[in-house]
Amino acid sequence: MGAQIDFAAISAAFSEAAIDPTRWNDAMEVALRATESAGALLFDIKGHLPNIPRSASMESSFDVYVRDGWINRDERYRLAPFLARNGVSSEFDLLRPDDIAKHPYYQEFLAPLGLRWCALVKIAAGDDFWSLSLQRTIKQGPFLPEEMQQLSELSKSLGSVTAVARALGFARAKGALDAFSTSGTAALMLDQRGEVLGVNNAAEQLMGKGLQVTGRRIASNDRNATEALDRALQALLRRPASSATMPPVPLPRSKGRPLFAYALRLSGVTWNALAPCQVIIVIVDPDECPRPPEVAFQACFGLTLAEARLARELSSGEELAIAADRLGVCYETARNRLKAIFAKTDTHRQSELVSLFSRLAKVGGHGPTG
Repeated sequence: MGAQIDFAAISAAFSEAAIDPTRWNDAMEVALRATESAGALLFDIKGHLPNIPRSASMESSFDVYVRDGWINRDERYRLAPFLARNGVSSEFDLLRPDDIAKHPYYQEFLAPLGLRWCALVKIAAGDDFWSLSLQRTIKQGPFLPEEMQQLSELSKSLGSVTAVARALGFARAKGALDAFSTSGTAALMLDQRGEVLGVNNAAEQLMGKGLQVTGRRIASNDRNATEALDRALQALLRRPASSATMPPVPLPRSKGRPLFAYALRLSGVTWNALAPCQVIIVIVDPDECPRPPEVAFQACFGLTLAEARLARELSSGEELAIAADRLGVCYETARNRLKAIFAKTDTHRQSELVSLFSRLAKVGGHGPTG
């Protein structure tokens, strides 16, 4: 241990990931190798969300971390003040060796996995505060003082990455909002705390009609509805999947049937915990009938127009062969497009895809009835 860290390799990998969010896990692999660590993860210090970039070596331990609730008892979040002040931190800023020897987080969670030591590297710009968490095994031993000094320099060089990632993330989220607007669907984008980042024109038209934004949070005229929506948001934010939906929450209004609020995580927008937009809330007015959302498929999942048209056909549960015939393409062409759709939506079977698309189609189409 103690070799010179390859700053250039890490900086290049992080810059590529800021532009292409699908590369964040690859960036963790580069950080792992460059720092001679056993694993690497990238945490949003403010969000404590589960869908974070991580190296392949951390998959099994991260599953335990989430499954057994250690994500809510992570001792290392207490290092945030040291990290903010110094740019780097390790357990020795908070604990003595004899504390570590008897602490449940280290002995009940990390020890059975062969892990113990970490170095946290601050990556921050403005209000964004991330931490590159580098893990070492019990056998490897802790990070040396000279390594921590090198990592403090790395922290300074990576600050601009957050600004680029956030700016591009906002652009993707805004594109999704505009896409919903094109289909006549009201939508709002929310951050990791459930606070409103943006509202499209269709949603603006519903303000004061069963929907409002108070203190940067979505609210209904009905307190119970507001609480139900907040519970749905919190449940969705803590799901590890990058694509998911929650059942609709009715928002009563003084006249007419209630509005319905759908909380969505869409892989093209909420790709991981580092995305500025973590949830899109789609508001459906059952008294209206928006146009089909092919454009929403494109913006939310990065599909081509041809892929979006196939997705629209499949959203109703149509067989691939019939969908291909309806679109006037051969089965093999449709099959290749389906493979591309699988990759872009992080799904693996047509049943998963149909489930995801049918919900989005329902939201962007006719919405609930009754």
